[in-house]
Amino acid sequence: MSVRRMITAILVPLALILGSGTAAVATTANTTAERTYNTWVWNVAGWTVNDSSTTNGLITVITDSIINRDADFAALNEVCWGQYQAVIQRLRVLGWAEDDSNFARFETSHSTACDGGAFGNAIFSKAPLGDELRYTLSSDGSSEDRTLLCAPLLTMQKMAFCTTHITPSNAIIDGKNINEQQLDEVHGLMETFDGLGMTVILAGDLNNEANAARLNKWYSSSVNTRYNSANYGSYRELDDTDARCVGYGEITFGNDDEGPCGLGRKIDFIFVRENRLAGSYDGDSLSISTACGDSPCSDHRIVIGRATVDVNL
Repeated sequence: MSVRRMITAILVPLALILGSGTAAVATTANTTAERTYNTWVWNVAGWTVNDSSTTNGLITVITDSIINRDADFAALNEVCWGQYQAVIQRLRVLGWAEDDSNFARFETSHSTACDGGAFGNAIFSKAPLGDELRYTLSSDGSSEDRTLLCAPLLTMQKMAFCTTHITPSNAIIDGKNINEQQLDEVHGLMETFDGLGMTVILAGDLNNEANAARLNKWYSSSVNTRYNSANYGSYRELDDTDARCVGYGEITFGNDDEGPCGLGRKIDFIFVRENRLAGSYDGDSLSISTACGDSPCSDHRIVIGRATVDVNL
């Protein structure tokens, strides 16, 4: 589906969620509030590294980290359905969610990839969630669907959290690189959210390095540095002020001698639109735990970030 068609399609569900007609919700409310959110995201390689296990230590590592980092929002990429359910159960036991019956959403990318079980992306919120928004991105020709999964807060409908996992494929489909096309589709949807007066935090694995030309339309020109230049977009990534590699951020995947600063590659992100930021922000990545059967729990690092944002009420 083209970005134009996806943007058109989004107006109807968002109008319903925001409680008015499309024309009405396109006008930004005058009343705003500042809110500070801690965001947490991890590509857990639920099948490729963890063989869909719920007993090898992964669930404890996930939930303990969410709690220890005082996350308001959390996202998982490449998580198996059984692992998702186990995370829900343990977060309930730990008392993390304000409403333990309404704090998680899952979107299937492949129905049988986890030893016959579903595989996909998930989001979690300490505060109760409203109706989810689910979008399937253009196909990369494989049996896996790439998606954008979002949900607004139940009591603050113009504050939403999203996750996505862009294909690593660079296949040319219908004359365009499919990785770039999926990035553009997600970007178009994020811009539509902003046009509807929404504040959105997007977290996920974009399968591009932070300095990739394909992300120039994402990063604001105020981010331009020797390590990440030619940006012309409207977004800040919560680790883009990291003094060790300004504009790029810290390693999330691969070896620590890669990337423009020789400190590792960053392909996992937390983005917020610059016009929604209401103060300082920061981000970080965490060393990969080895508590999953005495092996690394994933081939990606956990990424965390904190930002104060303006939210339309």
